[in-house]
Amino acid sequence: MDFKTEIAGLTAKLIEEVFPGAAMDAAAIGGMLETPPDPAMGDFALPCFKLSKTLRKAPPMISDALAAKLSAPFLSRAESVKGYLNFFVNKALYAEQVVCKALREGESYGSSREGEGKTVVIDYSSINIAKRFHIGHLSTTMIGNALYKLYKFLGYRCVGVNHLGDWGTQFGKMIAAYKRWGDEETVKKGGVDEMVKLYVRFNAEAKENPALEDEGRAWFKAIEDGNEEALRIFGWFKEVTLKDAERVYDMLGVKFDSYAGESFYVDKMQPVIDELRQKNLLVEDQGAQIVRLDDYGMPPAIIMRSDGATLYMTRDLAAIRYRHETYDFDKNLYVVAYQQDLHFKQLFKVCELLGWDWAKGCEHVNFGMVSYEGQALSTREGHIVYLDDLLTQAVEKAEAIIEEKSPSLENKHEIAKDIGIGAVVFFALFNGRIKDIDFTWDKALNFDGETGPYVMYTHARCASVLRKAGAEEAAPDFSALDDPEAQAVIKLIDSFPAAVKSAVERNEPSFVTRFSCELAKAMNKFYYERRILDDDPGARAARLALTKAAKQTIAQALSLIGIKAPERM
Repeated sequence: MDFKTEIAGLTAKLIEEVFPGAAMDAAAIGGMLETPPDPAMGDFALPCFKLSKTLRKAPPMISDALAAKLSAPFLSRAESVKGYLNFFVNKALYAEQVVCKALREGESYGSSREGEGKTVVIDYSSINIAKRFHIGHLSTTMIGNALYKLYKFLGYRCVGVNHLGDWGTQFGKMIAAYKRWGDEETVKKGGVDEMVKLYVRFNAEAKENPALEDEGRAWFKAIEDGNEEALRIFGWFKEVTLKDAERVYDMLGVKFDSYAGESFYVDKMQPVIDELRQKNLLVEDQGAQIVRLDDYGMPPAIIMRSDGATLYMTRDLAAIRYRHETYDFDKNLYVVAYQQDLHFKQLFKVCELLGWDWAKGCEHVNFGMVSYEGQALSTREGHIVYLDDLLTQAVEKAEAIIEEKSPSLENKHEIAKDIGIGAVVFFALFNGRIKDIDFTWDKALNFDGETGPYVMYTHARCASVLRKAGAEEAAPDFSALDDPEAQAVIKLIDSFPAAVKSAVERNEPSFVTRFSCELAKAMNKFYYERRILDDDPGARAARLALTKAAKQTIAQALSLIGIKAPERM
């Protein structure tokens, strides 16, 4: 039963009976219904001020008249308070409906088929070749991974794209550095770390010797021209980088459907350039080819530099067209930091000017920057925190906490992996994505408060209660769930589908992350205030059913943001 819909229908019908001549639409009444801030004021409320003009009555007169006549099996009572009509649902019926629905639907609870027949392409992570996977990639990787799971949960066909940064002058610089100071054996042994050392050294020495920049540009031109040696070294750099990145993706449980990076679109740019020219959008400016966007309050979109080199804009336009032709997307999301806001505004405006109506589904899902213990990150300056190092430390710290608090726990290392990595992911996805993140160990691995370990521990506590209870034979007496603590848990479980839907509508995984935290808080309060393993068989069965539904919903919420929920901690 949808209580809100039932109340709206009942109220609309009653208004027509109590106030002859009035015609009310149930959907309109449903839109007026509110959720009171305090449960003591009811489960739903109708502000009768919104009806006053139509019914030509004072709000208190309307609410008084309706409250006197309202009656239904699914309502325990209705009250009139200062022009508000407050509805109190039958708590036992509400508990039974919510808990039974959640348990009946199991892992599909909260899912839907609204995305059936639709495709969403999600561009996320987008690591750079010849650079190690660092903490700065944490947000894009985990936001994108969560969105992939959330959209799929609602029935969409999802395509995860790792748009590799594998084109540009920096790769010429890498080859120049390798030719000057590197050797194959050292790079084989040191992997991406050694490449990063070479890159940092190149930038440091180029400050003293600017001629090195020309050398880097020349090697990139060699890549563009198909020079055999340049392509061999460049291909090797890519192979080493992806092998290193796969270790981190495996730790995070992240996968992609495509690794088509910038270089993939190099031979697909010319048709876009030709179309821009044919539609008189391309103009020359100081030797460069640009699309003017002055009329839209933006600087020009540079398509080709004066030396003929293409840019991100050119390749992104080619990528949009390719993705539409290949996947026929309904949505094409770019999970990229807010520093690229202007770039994507320009990109989408150029698509509009080209007349690509299908590109309306493109959206920039921006997010804030990541720092570590108060320090900004810079690969060029050598100030960086590598993600695999961070995850390894998280696991070690979690294992140390387990050793201290639960030394006899079985599979300690595996559970520590779930807790440590889950803590990092939860930390990254807890706040709204546009906020900057300063990663600190004290906050991330805390077992109290709004953290991943706290939510995971609540799940494990529910599992422990259910193990202790064993098989349940009595029929649940849902009237035993009429207390405020149980009702708070039930309302949150009931709101889970809406939290998932809102997360997808806003491309905001934090809605689900925060939901899991609120449910964990409510469940812990219920655990402390009420005796779950009650002596009364009916009450015991009802409270265990609620515990099972809460455990299942916490696990599903964590799963949707890419976190495992341990059964024991």
